[in-house]
Amino acid sequence: MAESMLDVALFMSNTTRLKAVLEQGPASHYYTALVTLISVSLLLQVAIGILLVVIARWNLNEVGKQGQVNQLNNTATSLVAITVVINVFITAFGVHKTGSLAARTSRNPL
Repeated sequence: MAESMLDVALFMSNTTRLKAVLEQGPASHYYTALVTLISVSLLLQVAIGILLVVIARWNLNEVGKQGQVNQLNNTATSLVAITVVINVFITAFGVHKTGSLAARTSRNPL
């Protein structure tokens, strides 16, 4: 359950980042790279979720299906690793807040 919550948190984080990049517009640095990376990350997260649901529904006690389940599990693990690398690049390029949200978070309360 905790793993699913982390997956949802990453998905929400990426959607928030995508929204921030789109609000900044094409004039911002790395706009195309960030939109592409975030979109690919979101698509991979959806694919991973589907794979995990498929894996969870199969009966692991059937010897004939264990090879297929193992292959799907390896694929899901590889996609998770790729997603992690992509999200490292997303973080490295950075997304800066703009508009009213940036004004609210940058004010000095003192």
